Amino acid sequence: MSFSNPRFSNTRAIRKNHSQAFEEEKLPGYHADQFYSVHIGETFNSKYKVLGKLGYGAYSTVWLCRDTKESGYVALKVCTRDEIDSLRYHRELKFYEHVSSLNWQHRGQAYIRGLLEAFEINGPAVKHLCLVQPPMHMSIQELQRQNPSKRLNKPILNWTLVNLFHALTFLHDEAQVVHTDINPSNIMLSIDDESLLPQFEQAEAENPSPRKVIDETRTIYGSRKLGLPKGLLWGQRVLCDFGEARTGQSHKGLIQPELYRAPEVLFNMEWSYSVDIWNVAVLIWDLFEGRHLFHALDEAQDVSATDHVAEMVGYLGVPPLEYLRHSKVTNNVFDEKGHWKSAGGVAVPEMTVEQAEIVLEGEEKKRFLMFTHG
Repeated sequence: MSFSNPRFSNTRAIRKNHSQAFEEEKLPGYHADQFYSVHIGETFNSKYKVLGKLGYGAYSTVWLCRDTKESGYVALKVCTRDEIDSLRYHRELKFYEHVSSLNWQHRGQAYIRGLLEAFEINGPAVKHLCLVQPPMHMSIQELQRQNPSKRLNKPILNWTLVNLFHALTFLHDEAQVVHTDINPSNIMLSIDDESLLPQFEQAEAENPSPRKVIDETRTIYGSRKLGLPKGLLWGQRVLCDFGEARTGQSHKGLIQPELYRAPEVLFNMEWSYSVDIWNVAVLIWDLFEGRHLFHALDEAQDVSATDHVAEMVGYLGVPPLEYLRHSKVTNNVFDEKGHWKSAGGVAVPEMTVEQAEIVLEGEEKKRFLMFTHG
């Protein structure tokens, strides 16, 4: 339940032009009726007072709130609503219910974003799910973009991977969960410098964020970033967003962002925890090399699974026949002897991972390539 006054206003806030798309309006396929109109100053579930907007995505808007009963701060994710969104957040709730039912005290749990509470609110047409979680700082993607080289350096990459592998060890070995969507925006920094939260609240009160007032009941607010922490209080790397998580060891179906998609997914084979490991290996190139390992585009610059597989063969060689026989889809690009068929005129590019890796040299480069090859 939400108790709110839709007429929150601040005469000092900058008003955005109605004719220009603002914040979530810029998203592809944006539909206003899928988003709940949150207002700064309103209170949700009788205790979460909205202080400002932290960000938005295709499936939610995220707000910093003060817990008026516990005297602390939380992040409130207000989910969009259609059939796809409902499935995502059903999965996310199911994941947290599953994890909370386990009696494990595993180190990796510390590197998974927790859920404090979930409830629903009534929108104009449908109900919206709200997830209450610990506030997080920037994502690894944002941290990477702050570096002039647009890369993570070795110490930060190592720290990130150690935390990520602890999280995946818990998910795979103990919880039997496949994340399926590990990307730079889903790894976030926890907040060790808690002074950032009252600073955010004060900054919003003194210098309100820009906003676009649609009508008396609907306002779109600009996002406000948290400040930078003092000294080295950057926090831990935490794996977030379990809207695509799958419980169990064997699954089938399309998952993962296109450039991170594992070969068994492209071939419509059964897949398991190994797709997350493939995902991490490809992610490392984005973070450390500052560019994608795969492009998966045809000559017209359209997404192409055939070109994606051709790149995999170029880097890794032809898969074993035993592997190819797990799916008839492989017949589209490999013949009965396992040779590449140049399907649709697509040839295997002449490239190696040694050529693709351009940051390191010598023994260090050799160790890095052995690590990413598994």
